[in-house]
Amino acid sequence: MQPTLFQQGPESDLYRGDADALRDELRAFREFGKETVVLDHEASGLPMFVNEFWTRQQRAACSLHEVSYRACFKPQLPRFFIERLTRPGDLVYDPFMGRGTTVLEAALLGRSPAGCDVNPLSQVLVGPRLTPPTVDVVAARLQEIDLHDADEDAAEDEDLLVFFHVETLREIRALRRYLGRREADGSIDDVDRWIRMVATNRLTGHSSGFFSVYTLPPNQAVTPGAQLKINRKRGQIPERRDVPGLILRKTRSLLSGVGAAERGRLSEAAAAARLMTGLAAKTEALPADSVHLAVTSPPFLDVVQYAADNWLRGWFCEVAVDAVPLSIHRKVESWQAAMSEVFVELARVLAPGGYVAFEVGEVRGGKVNLEDATLPCGTDAGLRPELILINDQEFTKTANCWGVSNNKRGTNTNRVVVFQKP
Repeated sequence: MQPTLFQQGPESDLYRGDADALRDELRAFREFGKETVVLDHEASGLPMFVNEFWTRQQRAACSLHEVSYRACFKPQLPRFFIERLTRPGDLVYDPFMGRGTTVLEAALLGRSPAGCDVNPLSQVLVGPRLTPPTVDVVAARLQEIDLHDADEDAAEDEDLLVFFHVETLREIRALRRYLGRREADGSIDDVDRWIRMVATNRLTGHSSGFFSVYTLPPNQAVTPGAQLKINRKRGQIPERRDVPGLILRKTRSLLSGVGAAERGRLSEAAAAARLMTGLAAKTEALPADSVHLAVTSPPFLDVVQYAADNWLRGWFCEVAVDAVPLSIHRKVESWQAAMSEVFVELARVLAPGGYVAFEVGEVRGGKVNLEDATLPCGTDAGLRPELILINDQEFTKTANCWGVSNNKRGTNTNRVVVFQKP
């Protein structure tokens, strides 16, 4: 019998498979010319490995990752753990899927991907990139769509004219109407979903590559009132944009690094993928003892307003983001209680010997290190903490973990707590 792509997929010589070997590698890590600093975590005694374990120069990530989403980590982070702690065909899971970085990287590495997110927009962003069409197919579909068919009451969307030229808005509304009809009658397909994903990511931004006038980056939609102030301050008015042309341009960019091998692995991964919309603490669709590795970054403390950031994307995709039960925790104790529930569920779905790589960041100017709050969440759920990895891209040698260089206005380091299920 011919082996499947997962069996033939990229066999990494980085595979370690156990925590002892991973600790040995981290201790000896020199890939970027810096020695690892090994510290003892004050409260637990766990080893903390501080180095630059991945960088922008390490290797270019696949072009398919270039989709904007607030507070997402780099593809090199999940890749680091997937390569070392799983083999092709293993199930890799992200309970806070977001834009799908872990899911997509797992698929590209020949693993079986799974993801969950309470925000329905996550499915809009993730699923289509597991089944990417060709540029020619997207171009043909865009020619078929009647972008003059926007005869519903335009007054409902009049406040959007602070973002879009009137003709651009007409095309956006026509595309929205087309996609809504296809969804309603069940005729929507992978090409439509791809177009919706790309358009969702081209709605607003700070260059002529977006549908809108100059505004905040595409993962932060301001209110119409705030945009009006931006327009007045900059003396700008929305210019006409070519909606299908920009969708096609972004499509070419996203698919520029996708060859036959990547398409093959993505196709097989898509057939096996489990993408869920719901709470990370309640994933009944995911079988017990099935996950080999979970790599995730949960919402941090009151630093990201997902509903406010995504209101325009929600309008375009007809998702009521205000009704999504997104949680914002202002106190560490509240965050910890929520994460404890997630860890109980992770302990259920992890296979014996499986791992969790739980990435948390420095928040509130580096005064809060969430790994301290994370450790009891995992141990109380029955998982064994193995190590803490700190990836610091402004790395300097330091005598203690609290001296690690940090961007005072946000997260500069990745702080990853690794657990194993006994």
